[in-house]
Amino acid sequence: MATRKLKIRDLTLRDGQQSLFATRMKQANIDRLLPLYENAGFYIMEVWGGAVPDSVMRYLNESPWDRLRSASAAMKGKSLLSALSRGRNLFGYVPYPNSVLEGFYKEAIKNGLNVMRIFDALNDINNVKESIKLINDLGGIPDGAVCYTVDPKSEPAEKPGFFARLFGKKAEEPKLIFTDEYFVEKAKAMEALGAKIITLKDMAGLVTPHRAASIISKLKAAVKVPVDFHTHCTPGYGLASSLMAVMNGVDILDTNIWYFGGGSAAPAIELIYIFAQKLGIEVECNMEAVGKIRAELKQTRKDLAAFDLNKDNFPKDFDPLTDKLPAEVDALFDKAIAAAKAADEDTLLDACHAIEAYFGFPKPNELVKHAEVPGGMYSNMVAQLKALNSSELLEDAMRLIPKVRRDAGLVPLVTPTSQIVGAQAVNLAIDRKKGNPDYTNTSNQFISLVKGEYGETPVAIDPAFREKITGSPVEKAYDVSSYRKPENPVIEKLGVKLASNKEEELLLELLPNVAKPFLEKLREAECAASKATEGPAEAKAEEKKDDAPITGPTQKALMGGKIVSVDVKPGDTVKKGQLLLVYEAMKMENDVNSEIEGKVKRIFVAPGDIVNTDQVMIEFE
Repeated sequence: MATRKLKIRDLTLRDGQQSLFATRMKQANIDRLLPLYENAGFYIMEVWGGAVPDSVMRYLNESPWDRLRSASAAMKGKSLLSALSRGRNLFGYVPYPNSVLEGFYKEAIKNGLNVMRIFDALNDINNVKESIKLINDLGGIPDGAVCYTVDPKSEPAEKPGFFARLFGKKAEEPKLIFTDEYFVEKAKAMEALGAKIITLKDMAGLVTPHRAASIISKLKAAVKVPVDFHTHCTPGYGLASSLMAVMNGVDILDTNIWYFGGGSAAPAIELIYIFAQKLGIEVECNMEAVGKIRAELKQTRKDLAAFDLNKDNFPKDFDPLTDKLPAEVDALFDKAIAAAKAADEDTLLDACHAIEAYFGFPKPNELVKHAEVPGGMYSNMVAQLKALNSSELLEDAMRLIPKVRRDAGLVPLVTPTSQIVGAQAVNLAIDRKKGNPDYTNTSNQFISLVKGEYGETPVAIDPAFREKITGSPVEKAYDVSSYRKPENPVIEKLGVKLASNKEEELLLELLPNVAKPFLEKLREAECAASKATEGPAEAKAEEKKDDAPITGPTQKALMGGKIVSVDVKPGDTVKKGQLLLVYEAMKMENDVNSEIEGKVKRIFVAPGDIVNTDQVMIEFE
């Protein structure tokens, strides 16, 4: 009988660094790793999409297109390159029209992308069908991803009678929404639309071994295309559930390489390799080449120490090809396999946790487990709250995530809904800390989600809640005709256009608030380089500051962020509730509306300024 083979999608360069290190890996690190990947033999390498286009511009001042091109040039077609697309939301946080989707997909495939993994945060099939069609039409491989999530565990204390209102039944007999059949039907719908791979995407690591076995086996029976399993180790299920997926016939498994595995990321390929060897399954990759990558990744992780939640606790060095396991550790692998075959979930989890503990991988994160959040969402919340000097809000915000999620229609937590719900949970924590009613402050994206502009939520939103948040109880879908392509203005001080080519215009369309400062810096650097021989530039006159003491009422920043636009000027008379300015915090845009009726005296901020929590932005007469 032919040996069964397991294909691997390596996530290290995209989801691995996003989950563990808030997507802060620089191009210089990528360039050192790529030559080692050429002969690693991975079926697919995930190198782009997700948070990469945003983060490399926002934090690293690098071009996402350069990152994709460098991977394509280095791999020479030896592994398929994949990216993660949020369907209608693409790589951003709002819905986009088909013209933007087509522009990005066309440019991505032209620059070497092969596989586009397409998901929708609400599992709304209407939000992925156009992307699947476009990728097929453009010669790429559409990978349809179904987002895994779970039903509420219990009756929420804040909302008595939640199940009764939600399902129209007695509270003690709730109807389950997220059954195996729910995920299988979504997968079948994607295959019918033209998906060439189906992925069960468990972004929060909530698939238990039992559910992994059940859903994967049903997917294998229901669809004809290859089935992929994607999970994370954050709450402690990842390794055991990956083993169960392998034993139940999954075709492709998502993994990371050692120092980028475990914790809030996917399991390490080295541990999967040991299990596969014992099961007589061939892992289709070159483990010697993987070892060379692993050696370089150790230094790469050290370079990312500022964003590493476990920088003082690296997993111990290990090479499965040359290092002999202690007998008691080797026995743990056998114990896990025996428990998996016997469907003994508790013993399987205990064995896998013991294996991870021996090698020094992080323990299950109980806070994340109960809040039911993805690893990337958690690491980004930590990094962003730390940057805002608001780390003390983390635990309160994490505890409030399940409430915000229920209120918003029981949405799966994956970008952009994870960002929207996470940012709103922080707002809610701030509201409660200040003694304000819940949802006193809401981001524009949360309002759009509740309104219905992101698509159909798994559970209908309470019309009374929708009216409270949006001003109307009526659900309203996204209106494509309302989209306005951002302008490509001339930078007056430089006399050149902001975006110089199609790629940059697409970045401006996708993420205008991030691309604008990135492109401005790029144009400034180009102009400075061209004028390098013309002598030092004329010194800019220092602006006179108004240091008079503040005596009138003020409007302060709810949390730290970046000013996007200022909609009033000194001397304007404003009404209570009128829009004053927009600022971005935790990747969400927030409207700042006047808390009083009065006359604007002074404005202390301008577009592009960074503000701190409670910083005064506007003074009134």
